[in-house]
Amino acid sequence: MTPVEILSHVDHTLLKPIASWQDIQMICQEAIAYETASICIPSCYVKKIKEVYGDKLNICTVVGFPLGYANTAAKLAETKQALADGASEIDMVINICDVKNGDYQKVTEEIALLKKTCGEKILKVIIETCFLTEEEKIAMCKAVTEAGADFIKTSTGFGTAGATLEDVLLFKEHIGPKVKIKAAGGIRTQKAMEAYLEAGCERIGCSSAIALFKK
Repeated sequence: MTPVEILSHVDHTLLKPIASWQDIQMICQEAIAYETASICIPSCYVKKIKEVYGDKLNICTVVGFPLGYANTAAKLAETKQALADGASEIDMVINICDVKNGDYQKVTEEIALLKKTCGEKILKVIIETCFLTEEEKIAMCKAVTEAGADFIKTSTGFGTAGATLEDVLLFKEHIGPKVKIKAAGGIRTQKAMEAYLEAGCERIGCSSAIALFKK
């Protein structure tokens, strides 16, 4: 698999809380030069990126990030603003508290509401696998599918662990045919990226992919 092929599946990511505009510009310029699938950046930068780079970039941002337990109204407002500012993809974090309480229907309803708000724009659902049991992961595959989201995503990169191939294979077994998979968190080598893509991932969230291929 060539670097160009791999990077076409990469969401070039910078979500550090201390990211400066200079840092964000570098991410944007790299994404344009290397033709990544998108940039994934904090929502506070979406509007400025859209103003500066226009349609040169596919802008992805995060909602309810990274802990997920903001109430639904707050996530809805955050989503609406991000879309109005120019985002074309939203990566939302589920309410893991609801999962732990067994309220899977509430999780499903929240995802469905955000997907309705996104319309034709892409909604990815981060379930933060490191905190879930296998039973809960399977339940979230069902929730993401029933809610009509576009992707299920493994991790925020801020939890206790990131993506695993085992989780990707579990997703493949339990998601619906229209749901795609994004792996994120701890994927830092070309070999790892190739393995996730070959396992069935459509996207990879990574902050170091371009730096890797520059060497």
